[in-house]
Amino acid sequence: MATRSRRLRPLPDVWPGWVDALSTLLIVVLFLLMVFALAQYFLTEVLSGRNEALARLNRQVAELADMLALEKRTSAELRRDLAQISGELQSSTAARDALSAQIAELTQRATSAEEAKKAAADALARIGEQNKSLESQAAAAQESLAALGGKLKESDEALAKERDISAAAQQQVALLNRQIAALREQLARIAAALDASEKKSKEQQVQIVNLGQRLNAALASKVEELARYRSEFFGKLREALGGRQDIRIVGDRFVFQSEVLFPSASADLSDGGRLQIERVADVLKEISGRIPKDVDWVLQVDGHTDRRPIRTAQFPSNWELSSARAISVVKMLIDLGLPPDRLAAAGYGEFRPIDGRDDEIGWRRNRRIEFKLTNR
Repeated sequence: MATRSRRLRPLPDVWPGWVDALSTLLIVVLFLLMVFALAQYFLTEVLSGRNEALARLNRQVAELADMLALEKRTSAELRRDLAQISGELQSSTAARDALSAQIAELTQRATSAEEAKKAAADALARIGEQNKSLESQAAAAQESLAALGGKLKESDEALAKERDISAAAQQQVALLNRQIAALREQLARIAAALDASEKKSKEQQVQIVNLGQRLNAALASKVEELARYRSEFFGKLREALGGRQDIRIVGDRFVFQSEVLFPSASADLSDGGRLQIERVADVLKEISGRIPKDVDWVLQVDGHTDRRPIRTAQFPSNWELSSARAISVVKMLIDLGLPPDRLAAAGYGEFRPIDGRDDEIGWRRNRRIEFKLTNR
């Protein structure tokens, strides 16, 4: 009988243990997948902010490049002016050379007249000597002397005219010399301006490089500092809201389900929603008092709806509903004492879903209000 009782004893049931183990393993796998998805989303948002900062830097570098191009155009115009003035200087030099040749010719003619006058004086001396010994020829000599005196007078008048012409030519040469000196001075100023412009261009190129490096360092510092305050803001906000399942952190955003703040198809905050916004305002006022003034931060409030269309007199589409809800939150934050220049409201309608399912669960997750502490 004892042997038969042992044979009839039931075997232990191990199936529930296998089910529990498989359930636990499935839960761990799902948890790891959710952590991976959250990390991927956060990394995507961080890279997006960095790309926007790099785009702003590229625009600033483009503006500096435009300024450099303007300086180069100015240098080119100065060079053209220099070439034109050089041509005028060459023309003035040629005119001066022509006048110098004319002066030389007039001087040679004046020298010939002086020589003729000297020869006439010598002839008079010889006639005087001959007059003592040749009294009979005095009348003829006097007539010759009178004729020679007329020639000398004409020669003196011609010499005076030549001297007047020479004086006028010398005045013109002096005027040309003054003009050439003024042109040379102007050329010196233009050359100095060109040198200064080229030096300034080189300095601006160095400044562009240094500015880019300083902007990158400053941007990285401000982003890191703002990220630290964002983490503190989200941590304190999570504590103030009590860890509710319908309020969560997604990447760098704090997400409220719309049902927490608004009745269905309405942009008027519910009593419970007002209480939650008051808690957000208290935490933000505490954190903002410690953020340095040189960090240009802003709290962005984004409204989102599900994909189901709405068509009412007040809200013809999801655009109006999402925008109105974001504006309602911003207005209440302003009433609670937050500065308006630190707040921004945006409505995205149904076009930024976080859940692709077309069911009640997906719709409820996509109906949300997001808070993002970011920089301008």
